[in-house]
Amino acid sequence: MASTVDRAAIVDGLAQASALLPEAMTLGRTLAPHIDRIYLVAAGSANRAMLGLQYWIERDSPSLEVRRYFPAELMAQDPRRLDPRTLVLLASKSGTTPETVAAAEWLRGTPCRTVGFTQREDRPLAGLVDHRFIIGETAESFTGLFMAMQSLVGGLLAAKDGWALADTLLTSLQALPGAIADAAAANEARGAAEAQALRDQRVLYHVASGPGFTTAYVFGVCIVMEMLWLHSTPLEAAEFFHGPFEVVDADTRLVLLLGEDPSRPLMERVVRFCRKHTDHLMIYDSRDYAMPGIDPAIRPIVAPYVLQAALKRISANLSDLLGKPLGERRYMWKTEY
Repeated sequence: MASTVDRAAIVDGLAQASALLPEAMTLGRTLAPHIDRIYLVAAGSANRAMLGLQYWIERDSPSLEVRRYFPAELMAQDPRRLDPRTLVLLASKSGTTPETVAAAEWLRGTPCRTVGFTQREDRPLAGLVDHRFIIGETAESFTGLFMAMQSLVGGLLAAKDGWALADTLLTSLQALPGAIADAAAANEARGAAEAQALRDQRVLYHVASGPGFTTAYVFGVCIVMEMLWLHSTPLEAAEFFHGPFEVVDADTRLVLLLGEDPSRPLMERVVRFCRKHTDHLMIYDSRDYAMPGIDPAIRPIVAPYVLQAALKRISANLSDLLGKPLGERRYMWKTEY
């Protein structure tokens, strides 16, 4: 079995991210009068963390335009609205992601405002933006980047649109490290059992809706595909019945993720269908996790990160069972690509 959850390591690893949340929220409030649109730019898991930011801005802001880009696509498309009233958030765990660094350099030739989020001050991204937030070295960088970005967005929405939950968001985000540590610990035994059930499988489907697709993608692609080299497909619940459901039979393995946001009924429909056609379901519902310190109004925003923490216990155990270290890559950082 994979080593047990080290709660202190998770919480301590996110201490620097927690400490900078008030500063990030203050910057959001300060920038609010000066912007009309926000562009979210990142690759990999950071881009999918931005998916949730985009979802809640679109839902809660009557005034802000929001778009999300992969860095290479941003530069190729060269959108005409990169003006002084455009705020661009760029995120990279390492601060060295080539496409993200290239986009930050490219953006210096535009009049827009930029904010970068990364782990270290001495990496290229940090030196290429107008404002930077350094979350520190942590094994939970996915969550740390989200915390900082969501705090800035909360301040922005509060000042721009009178969003009433900014202070509640701040205290809840500061409680999130403990909540994800608890979720990981709570899923220790289940994660080990499900890893055993999956050890001989090579194809998995991960289904979620709305901001929960962040988790379906990050777990399914950034961990199962990238780190475990298994075939894995993340699917959106809103699109499930427009093709993907035809592959479901008695032997299909699915991970179904339910959150607490307005898209939940879309996933409940997927669950009802799948229960009729296969017994090989791993259903994760954020409502099953206590999330101490998280205000009920903020649970829908942080639920994807709580579920991610729980799911990671499956991958940790699969890594042991398959003899495949999660840090090993076949091509990344090793070959021309």
